[in-house]
Amino acid sequence: MTDVIGVSALNRYVKSTLDSDGFLSDLALRGEVSGFVNHVKSGHWYFTLKDEKASVKAVMFRQEARRLGFVPQDGMRVVVRCRVSLYEATGSFQVYVQDLFPDGLGAAQLAFDQLKARLEAEGLFRPEHKKLLPAYPERIGVVTSATGAALQDIRNVLSRRWPLATLLLAGVNVQGLAAAEEISRAIAELDASGLADVIIVARGGGSREDLWVFNDERIARAAYACKTPLISAVGHEIDVSILDYVADLRAPTPSAAAELATPDREAERQKICTILSNIHEYMHSRLNLCYNELAAAQQTAGQITSETLCRPRRDKLLAFCGQLSAAKAGLMAEKRRELASACALAHSLSPYAVLGRGYAIPRSEAGECIPVASLQPGQSVLLQGHDASARCRVEQVIQTQEDTDEKSQEL
Repeated sequence: MTDVIGVSALNRYVKSTLDSDGFLSDLALRGEVSGFVNHVKSGHWYFTLKDEKASVKAVMFRQEARRLGFVPQDGMRVVVRCRVSLYEATGSFQVYVQDLFPDGLGAAQLAFDQLKARLEAEGLFRPEHKKLLPAYPERIGVVTSATGAALQDIRNVLSRRWPLATLLLAGVNVQGLAAAEEISRAIAELDASGLADVIIVARGGGSREDLWVFNDERIARAAYACKTPLISAVGHEIDVSILDYVADLRAPTPSAAAELATPDREAERQKICTILSNIHEYMHSRLNLCYNELAAAQQTAGQITSETLCRPRRDKLLAFCGQLSAAKAGLMAEKRRELASACALAHSLSPYAVLGRGYAIPRSEAGECIPVASLQPGQSVLLQGHDASARCRVEQVIQTQEDTDEKSQEL
């Protein structure tokens, strides 16, 4: 008799069987979105994926949904990368979506417009964020397929146009489900290394589906965060991707990107030749000018003698000497007058001039001047006159009327 098992055991067994199937663990599935629900709290997306004959439940968790550059809508045809499993609690057979791409022109255009509008609102396309390309790059980083025609086109242009530059290749897939992650990582690594002076992200032509990977938000944000000038060279001139809007410069083709990133060797050589020619012409003109100046100087030197050189200077020197003598005489006369005036003033204030008019100065035996009012009767004094001195003895000191009046006023 068959063993009896519970529903939980059945669901667990079916889930383990599905999870162990290698084919179902990484599957690309095409279908139409139906019943789309964006869960507000969890951020998970729930929808049904269907075709003309069947349908299957699908869930895309928040961490995967946030990486997507657009929001699916009912009726949109998509291609999803997923794994198939069973939700044990309800026994629901469903697919767990890891990545989602539009399938068809209408769906692709809607996704493109949604992502473009959102990134533009965030400022990723602003002109002030664009960086200028270096005039003479030494190392050019290229993010492209190592076996693609785009790489060969870039090499051909560099070898012809500017062979001094070194090419740094970051080989990646440029098509498929894993390409977006590889391209964005290669841009970040090249930029972080600091080895590249400019970075070219390139891919040759293809269908819109082939080029859709360059509309991935991860690549756009990696290009925006890149500090190294970055050129987008995806497809042909008519192909436009989100990367074109974010990049510092858009090139219509990979070959054009190599031309925009480097100067033209022949044009630079022509510039150098022109500069050399201008230098030679300038040197010749300067030599001719110096020759003419030298010839004029020689002609003038032949007419100059020691007499013609010294005469003007001698006359000027004599004039200066005359001015100096006149100034000296005037200054001496003025100082003599000032000295005479000072002497006359000093003489008028000298006590000896008073003695010349017949006055005398009483002095003590020690030679000190003695005021008359301080003399005492019987005191011996020396009267100094202009021509002679006399030794005298004081008989009496008589106070003058003025002194008496002054003393009375003091009392």
